Amino acid sequence: MAARCAALLCTALLLAGCAAAPARDAALASPPRDGPARLPADADAPVLLVSIDGFRADYLDRGLTPTLQALADAGVRAEYMRPSYPSITFPNHYTLVTGLRPDRHGVVANFMTDPTMPGVRFSMFDRATVGDARWWNDGRPLWTSVREHGGRAATMFWVGSEAPVHGAMPEYWRPFDIAVDSRQRVEQVLGWLALAPAERPHLITLYFDIVDTMGHLHGPDSPELDAALAEVDAALATLVAGIDAQGLGERVNLVVVSDHGMAATGPDRELYLDDLVDVSRLDFLWTGAYASFDALPGGEDAARQLLGGHPHMTCTTRDRIPERYRFGTHRRVPAYFCEAEPGWQVTTRDAMQRKGHRLRGEHGYDNRHPDMRAPFIAHGPAFRRGAVIPAIDNVDVYPLLAHLLAIPPADNDGDLAHTRDALVPGR
Repeated sequence: MAARCAALLCTALLLAGCAAAPARDAALASPPRDGPARLPADADAPVLLVSIDGFRADYLDRGLTPTLQALADAGVRAEYMRPSYPSITFPNHYTLVTGLRPDRHGVVANFMTDPTMPGVRFSMFDRATVGDARWWNDGRPLWTSVREHGGRAATMFWVGSEAPVHGAMPEYWRPFDIAVDSRQRVEQVLGWLALAPAERPHLITLYFDIVDTMGHLHGPDSPELDAALAEVDAALATLVAGIDAQGLGERVNLVVVSDHGMAATGPDRELYLDDLVDVSRLDFLWTGAYASFDALPGGEDAARQLLGGHPHMTCTTRDRIPERYRFGTHRRVPAYFCEAEPGWQVTTRDAMQRKGHRLRGEHGYDNRHPDMRAPFIAHGPAFRRGAVIPAIDNVDVYPLLAHLLAIPPADNDGDLAHTRDALVPGR
């Protein structure tokens, strides 16, 4: 498992953490918000949100995930779930727990700058910025609302959970640690569920990274990716068996999602901006499915030279990003974007050298592209059995989770009506 650390840009590192023990004592509690909704002291019907990073919706059809298939067959699934743009990990994981699109919650990429914080550069690898609430406070994650309404939350690795967002952190949380394998993550979740009802979390999140990692390194159609699917499914089997063994099988409402899919790529589909302009005059925040950058002093001419269409790539200013992406107005969005066709990568030679490896799979493309689709599977007493609902957007997950927890949702971009048919009548 630890060998995956070598892939510096793989999603296995996306929470940028080091090993640490559970950190209940480090959690900060903000005062309850005004309002009648208060979670009961005893958590008898926990809500469990699971993300399998990089799990493309059609992976479910490979016959390699029998546990996940059984949950879908005995519960409810959507035809597919659309990620938000850009279809990368930090923005979409924060969208899942805030219901806000990245252009509103402000986590616009895995690396960011903010004009209100001059000289500070957010990096998914930097524990100081990952733990700085200023980067997260444009959204209100579900665990913060749970605590504000008298409940308890636990996160087994989740974007944003290592910072005191609006003054609150989950009651139980773990900083990201690549050495914690899929089964160990499940064991921690089962440990939280085994707590007495007065200590058990009302909300738990669980994150798996290996599918995304193998998709990046070896491609979405590789044996390594298939082995990763089998590993996660085995961990889910342990989770389901553990929930049943604790007598919680008819109480836990389980929602399984992903942040995005994965498209096949390779060295023969790399676009180097160095071949078009002097990139030393540009400040790159991201390269891959797209390149985002600002112009350094004296670099405006170089940036403008890129604008327009190129083979397998289109470059534009942020105010001209396609309207369907609902992206480009937040202060953290860089001034320029070069978007590659699905399956292609746009980069620089310096960025590729620092990356240290060539990718065989990539995401971040048009969120409507089939390869970016993610699954939505739900199982538990609140959900219908054997049902399939139409495709949803990932912003719709948040109001559903708030509904299951019986707390008022914060301002969000989702719509409970889009998942209403997943629920049993009267829920």
